[in-house]
Amino acid sequence: MALWIFCLVDVITTEPDDCRHLPKMGWLMIVLLLPTVGSLVWLFAGRPPRAARITEAPSTPAAPRPETDAEFRRRVRERAEQQRRAAREQQRKREEN
Repeated sequence: MALWIFCLVDVITTEPDDCRHLPKMGWLMIVLLLPTVGSLVWLFAGRPPRAARITEAPSTPAAPRPETDAEFRRRVRERAEQQRRAAREQQRKREEN
């Protein structure tokens, strides 16, 4: 039963272009209708080669480079200065009115 469930999930999660010898729906029907034999045939004849599954795994976006303390402090200082300028400008506008 565990082999059948494993193969069923494996067929479902395999990309259609990666299935060998038959279309994905064909493999799904074989594994569903012939649990033991279909599962073994899938493992040996239909499942993509191991190297293809590893090298063609979906890529994750690259993690952002962590900031150094100096970069972080510099960005905080720049933002604080921008906020001070904006506050002074608003204060000047209020005083003019």
